[in-house]
Amino acid sequence: MINPFETEERAAFRRTLQDFIAAEIKPHADAWDEAGEIPWDLHARIGALGVWGFGVDEHYGGLGFDDCFMRAAYSEELAKCGAGGVSAAMNGRSISIDPIQRLASDDIKNRVLADIVSGRKGSSLGVTEPSGGSDVANMKTSARRDGNHFVLNGQKTFITGGMKSDYFVIPARTGGAGLGGISLFFIEAGTPGFTRTALSRKMGWWCSDQATLYLDDVRVPAENMMGEEDKGFIAIMQNFNLERVALIAGMLGMMKVCIEESITWARSRETFGKPLISRQVIRHKIADMSAKIDAVEAYLNMICWQVNEVEMPVAEICKAKVFTSKALEFCASEAMQIMGGAGYLRGNLVERVYREVKVMAIGGGSEEIMRDLAMRQMGY
Repeated sequence: MINPFETEERAAFRRTLQDFIAAEIKPHADAWDEAGEIPWDLHARIGALGVWGFGVDEHYGGLGFDDCFMRAAYSEELAKCGAGGVSAAMNGRSISIDPIQRLASDDIKNRVLADIVSGRKGSSLGVTEPSGGSDVANMKTSARRDGNHFVLNGQKTFITGGMKSDYFVIPARTGGAGLGGISLFFIEAGTPGFTRTALSRKMGWWCSDQATLYLDDVRVPAENMMGEEDKGFIAIMQNFNLERVALIAGMLGMMKVCIEESITWARSRETFGKPLISRQVIRHKIADMSAKIDAVEAYLNMICWQVNEVEMPVAEICKAKVFTSKALEFCASEAMQIMGGAGYLRGNLVERVYREVKVMAIGGGSEEIMRDLAMRQMGY
């Protein structure tokens, strides 16, 4: 579809991404996924394109401006490489950058932020716990004051980038029950008492590392508290909305992979003496996929415009994430059906997308939580 909000600057940014991904990522994505990791230097090479610099001051290596359309373009184009683990491996840092810039001490920001934004170092936000993911208000990890330090105890799990990250933003309970009793802490890998183990044998995202983090009497200076005591988590709740926009854009890219692979296969495959794409049942499948892609793209463009020009459209973002995960599920299933047995073989883009549908429907806020949050934002 034509994007009425397109500018030459946005188009040029997208072309730069497309060229880089086509040359440097897509040819290797399958091998990296099978190997279970991406080369670490890829972080810095794509970081040089400014993809993590949106909303970050130039002093810290950022772009000095923000643009939701460009954020979305990055997530969409990277998803088109066909391996969601590549995106996850690099973008674990994304939701920790804004909290560090807004809430960390000047010393921490000056010491670490430029390295994170450039891709030289990794960072992660550790929220989910073994006892629950979306029920953040029931967080168990604790932080107690001990002189000029805080002592943290607890566990975090499903932390993307957790095995490779150098820096962590960790919420922990410093006060009473609920979100109002949670504070944020900056913790460096290697701090005594901080350990981590990898989550293995995942259904998808093979080349991305997810980890369980263990905090056993981890002592950090009081200055490592980020933002106000007991109000840290509330201060970053808006941060998750941009994560969800990125997930919507990534799912759009995955949907486009499905339709492009389907069309390519249907043109080359012959059945009973005619190309598969000439069969009405196949043409209808592709038309339905295309309609869903158009709907998601239009929805995403309006969300990006509202983020830039009005305010964060929380209800719309929540509804769009559910709508898009369902649309992706449809496109992945139809693409697999069009490709038949060939789609079931490892090493093909549709097979990988099919496996990675569920993580997109769960990560960043499950479909169930998104529906409920949307209703509350709508006043019901």
